[in-house]
Amino acid sequence: MLAETLTMGLLLITSANALPVMSPLDYVKRAVNPGVVIRQCTQPSMLALAYDDGPYTYTSQLVDILDKGGAKATFFWCGTLYGCIYRQEAAVKKAYASGHQVASHSWSHNRMGSMNANQIRTEMTRVEDALVNMVGVKPAYMRPPYLDTGGQFLNTMKTMNYKVITNDIDSGDWNNVSPQQAQQRFQQAGARGNGHIPLMHEVYPGTVNTLTPWLINWANQNNLKLVTVAECVGDPDGSYQPGNWTAKVGPYNC
Repeated sequence: MLAETLTMGLLLITSANALPVMSPLDYVKRAVNPGVVIRQCTQPSMLALAYDDGPYTYTSQLVDILDKGGAKATFFWCGTLYGCIYRQEAAVKKAYASGHQVASHSWSHNRMGSMNANQIRTEMTRVEDALVNMVGVKPAYMRPPYLDTGGQFLNTMKTMNYKVITNDIDSGDWNNVSPQQAQQRFQQAGARGNGHIPLMHEVYPGTVNTLTPWLINWANQNNLKLVTVAECVGDPDGSYQPGNWTAKVGPYNC
C-alpha cells in the first residue's frame, strides 16, 4: 500500500511538472475563441472605442481626432452601406496606417442570423477582399449588423476564424440619443472593473465631433488606456488573419 501511494505521488509530481507554466495572459488569449460572442474587455483600465457602419464622410476627420488624442480605436466597416467602400480608400488607408484596428461589419449590413452559411461567408469574404486590395490584411474581428448572432452565424464565424464582438455600452447614437445623453451612459457604467466596448457609429457627426473628444478626455481623467478591441481582450497581435494576401489588380468596384 505504501509503495502504491509513493508511486502515485511520484506520478502526480511528474505530471504536474510536465504541464506548461501559463501566465494569466495565456489564459486570456485562450479565451478569445472564434465564433464566441465577446461583449466586454477582459482587462481593466482600458476603453476600446469601436465604430460601426463606415467608412464614411467623417472617417478621415475621426482618425484625426483619435490621433490627436493619442487614442487607438476599432472600425467595423461595411462594403456598401453608405456607398461603395472603395470610394473611401484614402480614409481606409489612413485609419490603418495610423494603427487603428480595421474589422468587418459585413458587406451589405443585412441580418446575418437569417442567412445560410454560404450567404454569410459571401458577406465576410467580400469585405476581406476589399481590405486586402486596399491595405493588405484580412480582419479577424467582426461585429454583426443589428448584433444579430442567431441561426448559422456563430458556427460560420467559428469555421472562418472570426472573433465576434458586440458591446456592453450602447451610445444610442443610432436611436437619436444625443452625445450628452450618451456621456451619461458612460458615466453610469463607470471606469472601474474590466474595460468597456461601446456601440457607436462613425456616420453621425455628433458621435465624431462631440462624443469622441469627450470620451478621450473622460478616459484620460480616469486613467483608462484607449486601445483597440483586440488589445482590450488580450489579443493585441490577433487583429488580422494570419497569412500573406495578394491584392487584385484594380480598378475596384462594388
